[in-house]
Amino acid sequence: MQQATYQDAEIVLRLYDLRREEKLRAARAWFTANFSTQSLAEAIEKYPPGSDQNAYYRMVSTYWEMAASFVVKGVVHEELFFENCGELLLVWEKMKNFIQDMRKVRKNPLLYRNLEKVALKHIQWMNQNAPGAYETFAAMFVPKK
Repeated sequence: MQQATYQDAEIVLRLYDLRREEKLRAARAWFTANFSTQSLAEAIEKYPPGSDQNAYYRMVSTYWEMAASFVVKGVVHEELFFENCGELLLVWEKMKNFIQDMRKVRKNPLLYRNLEKVALKHIQWMNQNAPGAYETFAAMFVPKK
């Protein structure tokens, strides 16, 4: 992999600045603390379209889908992104159980494809560079019984 550039760093810093925007910050705080679902049906029931919670979920998920697209398209250095944007994995862990169903219902196999691709590559990178770290991280999102 080629070395990260100043332009890569600028993009990562700009993504960080966007995360500090007031509404996105509130959405991220809500998502991190409250978003929990194991299925699309449960997500629709708990966070119905038109609700503030649904708006927060969409704001966070589409932000990280956009950021992931920069990695997929080669606009930003992959490893630099992984080292500085770990929140993407949190979003993936909270959404991964219902994305396939959402794609089927909406008849759109492209929904959250960038998020998925980058999350899976990020997991692979973690496993290579910090064995056991991903498993420890993912265990935080296993529903408590």
